[in-house]
Amino acid sequence: MEALGINLPGLITQIVSFLILFGLLWMVLYRPITRMLDQRSAKIKESLETAEKVREESAKSKADMQKQIDAARTEGQALIAQAREVADRFRDEELAKARTEIQAARVRAEADIKRERDAAIEDLRREFAGMAVSAAEKIVERSLDKNTHKDLIDKVLKESSTVRRS
Repeated sequence: MEALGINLPGLITQIVSFLILFGLLWMVLYRPITRMLDQRSAKIKESLETAEKVREESAKSKADMQKQIDAARTEGQALIAQAREVADRFRDEELAKARTEIQAARVRAEADIKRERDAAIEDLRREFAGMAVSAAEKIVERSLDKNTHKDLIDKVLKESSTVRRS
């Protein structure tokens, strides 16, 4: 080996020194660095898992909020429909009430008209009776001939028809 330029005792010394240095570096640097890298890897993995959980919870929360929004929207629409129904019912009740009042007013007006008509007929009868009495008085005062009697009756009828039209 000497022909190759390798010194065997120097080579063994260098190999032993290298192994000692390698052992020391392994114990002092490699183990703590790998331990630190493993811890960092575990923290990163834990952070990723936490981020995934947060993302899932966020998605779940978003879904829950969307359900609540949909429920609130449905409830709002139900309230609007109920309000419309109440308004329609109120309007129908008010229309029915107005119709009832109009019908009652019409019945009262018809009764008033009938009462006034009956009163007018009664007044007409009284007047006609008065005219008949006055005609009878005139007939009695005049002679009872047929022509005078006919003229007097025509005159009374003419006066009574004029009173009826008024």
